[in-house]
Amino acid sequence: MSINWLQNVPRIFLISGLVLLSSPAIAAGEPSLSGGNTAWILTSTALVLFMTIPGLALFYGGLVRSKNVVSVLLHCFTICCVVSVLWYVVGYSLAFGDGGGAQRWIGGFGKAFLIGVGVDRLAGDIPETVFFMFQMTFAIITPALIVGAYTERMKFPAVILFSAIWLIVVYAPIAHWVWGGGWLADLGVRDFAGGLVVHVNSGISALVVAAVLGSRSGFPGKLQPPHSPGMAMTGAAMLWVGWFGFNAGSALAADGNAGMAMTTTHIAAATAALTWMFVEWIQHGKPTLVGIATGAIAGLATITPASGFVGPFGALVIGLAAGLVCYLAVSLVKQGLRVDDSLDVFAVHGVGGALGILLTSFLAATAVGGLGLAEDFTVWTHLWVQFVGVLATAVWAGVLSYIIIKVVGGLVGLRVGEEDETEGLDITTHGERGYDI
Repeated sequence: MSINWLQNVPRIFLISGLVLLSSPAIAAGEPSLSGGNTAWILTSTALVLFMTIPGLALFYGGLVRSKNVVSVLLHCFTICCVVSVLWYVVGYSLAFGDGGGAQRWIGGFGKAFLIGVGVDRLAGDIPETVFFMFQMTFAIITPALIVGAYTERMKFPAVILFSAIWLIVVYAPIAHWVWGGGWLADLGVRDFAGGLVVHVNSGISALVVAAVLGSRSGFPGKLQPPHSPGMAMTGAAMLWVGWFGFNAGSALAADGNAGMAMTTTHIAAATAALTWMFVEWIQHGKPTLVGIATGAIAGLATITPASGFVGPFGALVIGLAAGLVCYLAVSLVKQGLRVDDSLDVFAVHGVGGALGILLTSFLAATAVGGLGLAEDFTVWTHLWVQFVGVLATAVWAGVLSYIIIKVVGGLVGLRVGEEDETEGLDITTHGERGYDI
């Protein structure tokens, strides 16, 4: 057999390369699909969904009384389903569509029902269907976080109606402002993975809902402790793992930026957990499982907006600040404001998200190991822009959440009856028990 064909191998590769280089897509610099980035965002999407079901559901379920555990699990599961459908119908289009003349404020309806989003449509170098799904998981967990504010006393129809309206009226516009090319993005706000869009948004809304709804029977002095610290810790551990998709996935690439975001996320969570545990230990004489788990969540929420901009030292500082400030915020809300935010959504997520947004201004600087400030920004001009972002998000979420909860109350009512609250929502609303003992 002749082996002369081997002499033509270099020529074959040369011709093939010239053909590829001369193709219109490559020559014009058009984006092409990245298999590696696509695989990472697919994985991240699954991780973020894992945060809500089962992570958040179990974390919240362990923190309530045993007679209400089924209701909390059902709230999280139902919100996941409702938001998924609404995100497909119109939510994604409002957040990431082209708003035309209103682009600074809201997207349009051009991508409702995923019109025009086919198999080959790219968002950067990943399929737009993958980007759609990744962003859907953020939209799912944000109203699910608010569940922690109204546990053990809110009517199930009110939960569904409030979450559905809130997604469209509150979440989608803020997501567009920050990530969809809206006015906060133009201003220069830096929110890597959702300090504003997810945490300040849900935290402020939770505080408003809890204030309007009123306190649980026995608040604040006669409430029972969490029925299952072990379940709460299990849920917190799932949230911690899923948060790697939340933060590192927000790089939208399998690269060094994603690696740094994962590193800073873990350092901040561990530091905040230890800080919370030691503060609680000093103040009350005993470290608790619920305390260290809650501290970890506070650290994760606080590092979220900064994770793609700060280095490991910045993550350590953010973890220390989160563990201390969020711990103190719990007492401020319950004892100072006398608002029964049942599972401390505002103190952990609202305060943590705002703290992370503001600290990004200082800790992104290369002098402290950060990845650098945005071009033409100083620490102080960046701090001002971040503050505007926090204020705008808080005002929009607070005012609109108040209006929505009032409308929902007028339509279906908000609170269950006193007898139902005493007996527990598991039996009175859902006809099921979490435990048959």
